[in-house]
Amino acid sequence: MDSLIARAGAIQPLNKKRRISHAASKSSSKAKKSSSNSDHTLNTVASHTSIPKSLQDSRSLPEDGSSYKHIANKKLRTQLNRQAAQGARAKALLEDAEMLLMDEAGGLEAEGEMDRTWRVGQSDILQSAGQEAAKGRREYKLDGGPYRSRYTRNGRHLAIAGRMGHVSTFDWQTGTVHAELQLQETCRDITFLQDHSYFAVAQRKYVFIYDRDGVELHCLKGHIEPTRLEFLPYHWLLASVGNPGYLKYQDTSTGQLLVEHRTKLGACTTMTQNLHNAVIHLGHQNGCVTLWTPNLPHPAVQLLAHVGPVVSVSVDPSQGGRYMATAGRDGTVKVWDCRNWKGAVRDWQVRGGGDPELDWSARGYLSVASSGTVNIYNPPSIHTPFHVRSPPPLYMTHPIPHRPLTSVRFAPFQDILTVGHSAGLSSVLVPGSGEPNFDSREADPFENKKARSEREVKALLDKIQPDMITLDPEMVGNLAPVSKLTTEVTTVNGKPRTDIPYARLPRIDRLRVSGKLDETEENGAGEDDGEDEESKKHTKEEREKRKMRGKGKSMKRYLRKQRKNVIDPAAVTIRAKLEKQKEEKKRTAAAAAGDTGEKKKLSALDRFKRSK
Repeated sequence: MDSLIARAGAIQPLNKKRRISHAASKSSSKAKKSSSNSDHTLNTVASHTSIPKSLQDSRSLPEDGSSYKHIANKKLRTQLNRQAAQGARAKALLEDAEMLLMDEAGGLEAEGEMDRTWRVGQSDILQSAGQEAAKGRREYKLDGGPYRSRYTRNGRHLAIAGRMGHVSTFDWQTGTVHAELQLQETCRDITFLQDHSYFAVAQRKYVFIYDRDGVELHCLKGHIEPTRLEFLPYHWLLASVGNPGYLKYQDTSTGQLLVEHRTKLGACTTMTQNLHNAVIHLGHQNGCVTLWTPNLPHPAVQLLAHVGPVVSVSVDPSQGGRYMATAGRDGTVKVWDCRNWKGAVRDWQVRGGGDPELDWSARGYLSVASSGTVNIYNPPSIHTPFHVRSPPPLYMTHPIPHRPLTSVRFAPFQDILTVGHSAGLSSVLVPGSGEPNFDSREADPFENKKARSEREVKALLDKIQPDMITLDPEMVGNLAPVSKLTTEVTTVNGKPRTDIPYARLPRIDRLRVSGKLDETEENGAGEDDGEDEESKKHTKEEREKRKMRGKGKSMKRYLRKQRKNVIDPAAVTIRAKLEKQKEEKKRTAAAAAGDTGEKKKLSALDRFKRSK
């Protein structure tokens, strides 16, 4: 070990004398210059060490980056350019951080041209899958009515709620049951809060919150007759909608009921959230789909999606919330593009009766459960526009005889689809549907008690305010885009002006750009212009002259400024001169009209005399 340290040129032990180089006795300036060359340890480490890419600032900005040349404020322009550069470099370095995305995603593949993937059953998949993956294929036989299920964000824990009042939460991988309740009343929906320690149940009259052991903690009496629940993890908001038709947001960190929106569309039994921007999607009985945010009293988007009631809505998380799938009681499934809303990208008719249920996986697989059968469609055929009303190519299918099918949920980070029905739950293996790469700072399937408590504290510190929920989250913290109606105006003070939006241009420049400028108006505005436009003093006088246009000459301006308590002889002389000029103008006008200037004194009765 000592020999390795000596080779590296490190500092010798204290019991040995160090050699003092003669360079240290020279002047300080020369010593500073030669210190980097004489330090052998530094040279040894530097030759085998490089600066991390996250600290390097040598990457060039992309060509399509944001430009803020139109901003006149230099400090603001520099700050925005720095932010844009950091954002561009962060996106470029994101590829280096994705170490597990080297291989292609798995899935079912047909061997020949005549083979189809949907012909492969669960028994064949279990034989080909590994031992750990095969554990996901399970059948839960329960007597509690139609069930609804919900997973935690890390996909480790599962919560189920039966229509007859059976509620349970457990770790489905190990089989550890956390809580099991018989509430003896109608339960319509269930959801976890920030983690598996707390969960909320939409019961017959109110929303109740329980801890992991099943102890009732809160009764939210502001949420009356709830039908669906959603939890926004980054905002710590519990959203509910019910039979009265009110969408309500409850802050679970402070216990405050933030806002309640009156939808004015009657009872609502369909709700989901867009994980990309935290916007709530509601499906109504008249076939409309509405998008809601806490900071708007009206829906941000209202769309007529189906002829009959909307029974299921889901948003694709793999494409950044770009696509939404809706299912109606008329038996149709439609895929919408959330960027333009100009029409359904694709729509088709499902077979059989019943209300279809939809859910997207993390990889973009769409599951449709209806009439005792679960059909799974894989991308990109779902997003491809197709004008004929035919379903996309089928990826997988699985028959379930227990009707009705009330819910479908993909397990996070697993190739598992959980279907809720009248006889319990069925877990189906769907190869390639789950995202195998997880971020341990966001959702860690293997976190322990300490990591969970630390993540909860960090999530509270990083809590986002509800006012920042918008349809386009990228616009938060940025300026509005530059208007397309811009023009380059003439120089001012010898310097060319930058491009200014059309709405902020002066009136003369707006008329010039639109081609409606009147030359006489432009000449009239420039009559009082001076010759010296480069001086600031003259520019100021120029502005004042334009302001006083139509209000008098420079002489009247001078007199108005002299209206003070002090009597100025010069101002008195000028006023007398002006009065004399007025009298002369009157006499000239009277002489031109033939009036001699001698007026006859009229009596009070002359007004009754008729003119001849």
